[in-house]
Amino acid sequence: MNTKIKYRAEIDGLRAIAVFAVIFYHSEAELFDSYFFPGGFIGVDIFFVISGYLITSLILKELKFTNNFSFKNFYERRTRRIIPALLTVILFSLPVGWFYLLPIDIIEFSKSILYSIGFSSNYFFYFSDIEYNALDSLFKPFLHTWSLSVEEQYYILFPVTLLLIFKFFRKFLLTFLFIILIGSLILANLTGPENFSLNFYSIHTRIWQLISGSILAYIEISKNYRSNNNSLNEFLPILGLIFIFYSFFFYNDKILHPSFTTILPIIGVCLVIWFSNEGGIVTKILSSKYFVGTGLISYSLYLWHFPIFSFAKIIEFTEGDLLKKAFLIILTIIVSKISFKFIEQRFRNRNITSLKTLIYSIIFSLGFIIIFNVAILQNNGFKDRLPKILQQSSGTEFIWKTLKNEKGETCWKKVDDYCIFNPDGKKKAIIIGDSQVGSIAPNLKDRLIAEDYRVKIILFGGCWYLPDFTKFESTGEIDDSCDSKTQNKIREILLSSTNETIIIGGRLPLYLSKKYFDNEEGGEERRLMGSDFGYFKSLNNSLTVKKTIRNSLNELLEKGHKVVLIYPIPEVGWHVPKKINSNWKNRFFNNEYKKDITTSFEVFKKRTKESFDLLNSINHTNLSKVYPHKLFCNNPIKDRCITHDDRFIFYADDDHPSKVGAKMINNLILDKILK
Repeated sequence: MNTKIKYRAEIDGLRAIAVFAVIFYHSEAELFDSYFFPGGFIGVDIFFVISGYLITSLILKELKFTNNFSFKNFYERRTRRIIPALLTVILFSLPVGWFYLLPIDIIEFSKSILYSIGFSSNYFFYFSDIEYNALDSLFKPFLHTWSLSVEEQYYILFPVTLLLIFKFFRKFLLTFLFIILIGSLILANLTGPENFSLNFYSIHTRIWQLISGSILAYIEISKNYRSNNNSLNEFLPILGLIFIFYSFFFYNDKILHPSFTTILPIIGVCLVIWFSNEGGIVTKILSSKYFVGTGLISYSLYLWHFPIFSFAKIIEFTEGDLLKKAFLIILTIIVSKISFKFIEQRFRNRNITSLKTLIYSIIFSLGFIIIFNVAILQNNGFKDRLPKILQQSSGTEFIWKTLKNEKGETCWKKVDDYCIFNPDGKKKAIIIGDSQVGSIAPNLKDRLIAEDYRVKIILFGGCWYLPDFTKFESTGEIDDSCDSKTQNKIREILLSSTNETIIIGGRLPLYLSKKYFDNEEGGEERRLMGSDFGYFKSLNNSLTVKKTIRNSLNELLEKGHKVVLIYPIPEVGWHVPKKINSNWKNRFFNNEYKKDITTSFEVFKKRTKESFDLLNSINHTNLSKVYPHKLFCNNPIKDRCITHDDRFIFYADDDHPSKVGAKMINNLILDKILK
């Protein structure tokens, strides 16, 4: 009995639509100042439904006609389909990563590769706090393997589960599938508002999409039924495509995904799969030569496109250039066709590649990949391959996260159990602020302790001290480390004592404008972060951010505290080490190495005017003001704020001072405290 499932060309056509939606999304291609296919990430969801349908069809057909299932054959087919092409992309990406990535980035790169070959990169990216929808994600060349890991986890878990249910509870198999689908969908909808990344990356909130396809396969094979209503078969696939393309054009990275909201494209895929029949207009379109040809190479397209676009972004090849992005898409198609012909087809064909050859090829490739990446991790990213300026500046961890108490616990985002250093010090100081303040805090803490200060440190990211206010992300999600409960807890701490020196600062221009920095020279921070900043909101409608900042600082001064107020540190727009590295690598193409990285002093003044006006309105005998911009903008380069020259780097990235910059800012702060 033939247990092969019938080939359906229109499904390959669906794959073509899905993969190009993803490619356009990651290309960051813009049309009339708007991203083309802002919901293109939904293409991955389409792949999940198709995978669920095809894998379940294969398993159930074998069970139905043989009353048995060969795990050996199943996993051999999956291995031939997935592993050789994946390993090929990894092997080709390693030398590019070696040449272009900074130590901190190549370490993360190596970890992502090791987790991807271990079928768990989705959880690696979750625990690394990397958001897929942030444009900064394009600096992670193997971020796209999260979806492969979800599918691989499905391939491991689902066949065993399906076999057990089929054997012992066959009558209830469809019921089980619906329970899994509904349970997973409800979990996704509940998890999303609380933890966007966990919801996005996890199999338990994604499996409902795969199970949607599984249910279609079960009804078709077990019940021997598919729609034979000609009117429905003509109309509903068209409606399905409308649902799919609606999600591509009208969804964006601010929606809760996956959730009830994203049921629409899943229904669309199901309508196309279930109601497509020979003779239908949708079937004819999707079965055409170009759609099918693209669908056949869709796996290679998916594997290759992300590293290609990622490395192009890292070397600043595509910044603002639509033609270059089009070139990369064409390059991806060419490379994918070659990969499909010489890797996918050869390894999937048992007559060309025997099982023994397959195993030896995988073992050899895996061995090399593992040894290479473990060596990178053990050698801290091999800093010696970089120019000296980058060897000195490129750490392996954010400075503010290295600050730990005597128990080895991080001080980052700790309010209830904030860090206290030198508890027996005769004088008292509190350092409070965001990650920008956190980047100067380790050095400042050591220097205060040397002056016999007891030092409290309260750091909370992307947040200014604003009692009664809650910060909302651009997605509408509450930032738990900056909600009103946290803010008021900090207020209690600050007002519970008197006569302390409170050092407070942060990216005030960001919080007032709610927009990331654009240096108007190509360094647009929003492109690094992926969305607008967010906003602060209070339940008390009479409060404004400006009024609350002014009142909260005056409250501290009236309490008897000495306040050292750090004025805005010039923002950069560039990730400085990456910009230097890009300039260094690209000197071969540009015939020059631009050593100085600067930003406009006029842009700085325009950006910070609102902040300066606000802070200048606060005056008190116990208030000292520190002006970091005088370090950065008083230099021989006229009308420029310098971030890097031959001697040192002021910034570790786009807005965080490096160790050198931190020491210089802290000199100003200590002068105010100790005078």
